[in-house]
Amino acid sequence: MSGTTNALLQIEGLSAGYGEAVVLNDVSLSLGEGETLALLGRNGTGKTTLINTLAGATRQHGGRILLGGQPLHTLPAYRRAAAGVGWVPQERNIFKSLTVHENLTAVARPGRWTPARVYEMFPRLAERKGNLGTQLSGGEQQMLAVGRALVLNPRLVLLDEPLEGLAPIIVEELLRAIRRLTRDEGLTAIIVEQHPQAILAISDRAAVLDHGSVVHRGAAAELLAQPALLDRLLGLAR
Repeated sequence: MSGTTNALLQIEGLSAGYGEAVVLNDVSLSLGEGETLALLGRNGTGKTTLINTLAGATRQHGGRILLGGQPLHTLPAYRRAAAGVGWVPQERNIFKSLTVHENLTAVARPGRWTPARVYEMFPRLAERKGNLGTQLSGGEQQMLAVGRALVLNPRLVLLDEPLEGLAPIIVEELLRAIRRLTRDEGLTAIIVEQHPQAILAISDRAAVLDHGSVVHRGAAAELLAQPALLDRLLGLAR
């Protein structure tokens, strides 16, 4: 994965954290156009910090981030969205005082992903387009957060634990949508998730972080086929 030719995303020797605290140490990864990366690891290993660093929400201490060959690490967070990064953080960051439709139209950029296409993917949002963000369930807020990222028409989507704390029926709905985005629509994505089997099944690549460093990288299907290795990497006790 590292060293992929014609990579859309290249992360080279990245060190980053919060203030003086360094969380990520010399992380190097690359991701090709249309590929999905499952980013795995136990809690506190640096997964969210890596996502936040790509989005411009941490302090970078070293290394480079290139998107389509252009430096991303030199840009402030608001310009990274314009450069092609769609971010769905754990906090969702929807505008709770706006309606569903206003949330989508407020950030929409020209491209194939329109509010109408988001409603087609998430019929629940179409039914609630006049509802305020505060009137949505957690699952509906998550769908709206994904929709907001899509209408930016990004080149890369970052999903930080998109299934966390949601009812099983909503998890299935979101997984179907993510599978469609990555498999049918060919969107390039990085997905952080605590349910590795579900995400590995719809990803091309996998990387495992431990103590802020990459300890495993390879094909998602190969890791999915080796549950003992997966358990060992994630420190899971069965």
